[in-house]
Amino acid sequence: MKTILAITMLAMSAFIGTDSKSIHQFKVKTLEGQDFDFASLKGKKIMVVNTASKCGFTPQYKELEEVYEKYKDKNFTIIGFPCNDFASQEPGTSADIREFCTKNYGVTFPIMEKITIKDSPVYTWLKDKNLNGVEDSKVSWNFNKYLIDENGHLVKHVGSMVKPNDADIIKWIEGK
Repeated sequence: MKTILAITMLAMSAFIGTDSKSIHQFKVKTLEGQDFDFASLKGKKIMVVNTASKCGFTPQYKELEEVYEKYKDKNFTIIGFPCNDFASQEPGTSADIREFCTKNYGVTFPIMEKITIKDSPVYTWLKDKNLNGVEDSKVSWNFNKYLIDENGHLVKHVGSMVKPNDADIIKWIEGK
């Protein structure tokens, strides 16, 4: 089934002229219900993170915001995707999530609508080497990080235990 999906996406991308190995092909909704086109991020490095408000890793919001603030004007952004997939740790509505992130961590980086990992086209692409062209990965908990280059191509997957301000992530953002 994955092979059929990969072939279909490749054929469709050739027909419509998009790069199926790029995150720039996707459109999603923000937490506020606005359209968000990943193509608007061409030329920027991106960290995609699945988030949750009631997780042991939730304090990573602080580091995420610090990294975002430091590098947002240097062709870098963070995109958060709240999900309730792991131990029901993101039960809130969009309004609840926004209030929590703003009040507790001052989050200003873009946050998208709550998703389920298995049903998200973005996460299907991120996790499947046949689609992203780099690696297969598994999201087994909240605060997994996917690093995307300026052309929208996956660079690598980083697990929950690695903080957003990890030295290797900062080196990647800074191009070192």
